[in-house]
Amino acid sequence: MQGSPKKYQKRVSYFQLCNGLFLLVLILVMIIPLINVWAVSFSSGISSMEPGVKLWPADFSVSGYQRVWQTLELWRPFFNNVLVTVIGTAAHVLLASMAGYVLIHPKLVGRKIIVSMIMITMMVPAEAIMIPLYIVNKELGLLDTLASLVISGLISGFSILLMRNYFLSVPYSLAESAQMDGASDFKIFRKVYMPMSVPGLATIMLFEFVSRWNQFTPALLYINSPEKYTLQLALMSLIVPDDATSSGDFFANNVQMAGIMIAMIPLLVIYPFVQKYFIRGINLGATKE
Repeated sequence: MQGSPKKYQKRVSYFQLCNGLFLLVLILVMIIPLINVWAVSFSSGISSMEPGVKLWPADFSVSGYQRVWQTLELWRPFFNNVLVTVIGTAAHVLLASMAGYVLIHPKLVGRKIIVSMIMITMMVPAEAIMIPLYIVNKELGLLDTLASLVISGLISGFSILLMRNYFLSVPYSLAESAQMDGASDFKIFRKVYMPMSVPGLATIMLFEFVSRWNQFTPALLYINSPEKYTLQLALMSLIVPDDATSSGDFFANNVQMAGIMIAMIPLLVIYPFVQKYFIRGINLGATKE
């Protein structure tokens, strides 16, 4: 019996060692491709075509960035992406927050039924409604417009339920006190719940920002004109030439990787500022009943 604690500690140590090695492998699997993209993007055209994984630029050069930004006019799809992402994310966060606020009112008739219906929508795969959404956009005259990308995914059941769960953590007595002082529902929502729900707002904002910034399928379905391409369609044209580029164009690896790095910069910049709110928001939003 005296040796059992030592055996237990040894088993725990073995587990921690194996767990640490497994996590190290996962980190390397994710980090090495990113380092390779960075290294190739800053290599010269000839050096970037050499086979193998690069962990440091070979024959340092920014020619890839110059060509992808100026010659290929990547600034235009970059601006389109910023426009669609910022407007779409702001509208998504506002609508999800308002819907979540409505669902916390105890006097709302059929509240549980509404929540159940919202959960059902989360079970429907996006591929199953792809054609109906295309037809709706066509009938509304939104095809080949950036507005179709803004409206696409404007609201989601996940965001509504996450904000509802977060609002439930705010004492309802605060809302009742504000009502006694004559505050309207919208003022209570704006002055009481929104300031106290920054982590929840940051969570859905980050999810939606990343989703919209990287969205590819809606842009591929709805956008035809090259001048309205978003960043992901432009990056695809670097690999698969289309009407936006000459059929004789050849893009070296450094040009392709430079485009990928430019697409990653906004995500790398925004995440550190919302990380602490994101972790708090996802934990509470996932566990609050």
